[in-house]
Amino acid sequence: MTRGVWRRAAAAVMAAGAAIALVAGCTPTSSAPAPAPSPHRTPVTQGAPAGFERYYGQKVDWKSCRGVDDGDYYCASITAPENWSDAGGEDIRLSVIVRLASSGEATGSLFVNPGGPGASGVDMVQQAASFAVGNELLDSYDVVGFDPRGVGRSTAVRCFDPAAMDRYLFDIPSAPRGTPERTSEQESSAESFARACDVNSDGLLPFITTQNAARDLDLLRGVLGDEKLSYLGYSYGSFLGATYADLFPKNVGRVVLDGGLDPSIPSAIVGARQAAGFQSAFDAYLARCLTGSDCPFTGTVANARQQMGDALAAVDASPLAASDGRMLGADSLVTGVVSALYSEGNWPVLSSALTGVLEGDPDEMFELVDRYYNRYDGTYLDNSTEAFSAYNCMDYPADPADVVTRANDEVAEKAPTFAPYWSSDVSLCDAWPYPPTGTRDEIHAEGAAPILVIGTTNDPATPYEWSAALAEQLSSGILLTRVGEGHTGFNKGNACIDDAVVAYFEHDTVPEGDLRCEAP
Repeated sequence: MTRGVWRRAAAAVMAAGAAIALVAGCTPTSSAPAPAPSPHRTPVTQGAPAGFERYYGQKVDWKSCRGVDDGDYYCASITAPENWSDAGGEDIRLSVIVRLASSGEATGSLFVNPGGPGASGVDMVQQAASFAVGNELLDSYDVVGFDPRGVGRSTAVRCFDPAAMDRYLFDIPSAPRGTPERTSEQESSAESFARACDVNSDGLLPFITTQNAARDLDLLRGVLGDEKLSYLGYSYGSFLGATYADLFPKNVGRVVLDGGLDPSIPSAIVGARQAAGFQSAFDAYLARCLTGSDCPFTGTVANARQQMGDALAAVDASPLAASDGRMLGADSLVTGVVSALYSEGNWPVLSSALTGVLEGDPDEMFELVDRYYNRYDGTYLDNSTEAFSAYNCMDYPADPADVVTRANDEVAEKAPTFAPYWSSDVSLCDAWPYPPTGTRDEIHAEGAAPILVIGTTNDPATPYEWSAALAEQLSSGILLTRVGEGHTGFNKGNACIDDAVVAYFEHDTVPEGDLRCEAP
């Protein structure tokens, strides 16, 4: 049975192709304890789940650490329960970074999640704070980046070393596509990866769920001394934020969910809608590309679609060798194209990479592929691929056969360029050692304060219809529509969106109703 494979709703920093100055991750600049990173220094323990009060009241050893700018940054590791159903169980660690408000007088803490699932909020704040929240909010808030459980510098999911990960992601099965022999090879690969994750993650896997991550987020809110949560969640971060609001509606302060996920739709349909979204973004890219002199395609958009389909079929039949020895087949080519389509700013790079492929040189396309997996010079900069797999296999129940069939039909109809390579006969989650605990239901968060949901009309990774659906489901949801291209909408140059978000966070100004912001 074919199951949908949905593409990660990538971290906003990575998706935008932003130039990031790499700095040492949460390395203290001094061993002396630093002042607490917020004027709200006293932990808030009221309302903590029974039996877990000691976690909310813990004393944190903050240390000064470096960031990309000259702001004041503090890093810490905060203790959380591995199992939120067992107060006497094992502990895990959550890595946190705080950039103090530039003004010196913070409104409060603003928590940021870049998405994934599996992207590092510590990296996002440390390496690109102004990109994460914009300069105005840096001035007024203590900005908090955190690595959710299983991610990055927190107690993390561990699976393969870099060489094994390369084989898992890039080795091309020897048997032809669509044959039982190929399915057998893929099943063996999935089983090997899932087994390694279980062996190397020290019992963590069954607790890597968005529900648990949302409970961790409330713990962080309490530890940092905020009565209410102020939160900016991108992409998957919108699902984490909505889940939080559903669990803790009375603790919702000012919450913005950018690039919403519809929590009610099953995995296979998520994948199908993303396929359609990337097809729409690819068509928009083609329309622009064909007006320029450096486009690798010719003729109409329909002609160019066919030429791309021919290129995919060609590398599927005869993969191209890169200078590092990897082979570019159709699956990796789709990944590279998808990686570029997260941001309109990447379109010139995509044209150049596709020109290289058509000329037999896949190196530049592999650079786009590596951006997707956060791989650099043969090394993986984080564990985002492992964490992405762990969260999705625990959050998404297996789909019934009729749902899978409907999803495959939708991909074939709405994403013809990518359809032959979008889904697989094998799902990693079928090999996962623990059954999923998540459900696919609407999220209403009854009783929560107003929540802003931002949707971009041609967002390929989180299609606009998802943001609209999430805003409709939330009892206090307000939809902000950004008319334009690319993934997510805040701090992308649309003054209408940016002004509304800043006014909401700084002055608690809530739009009177849904707001539509045309391209600037």
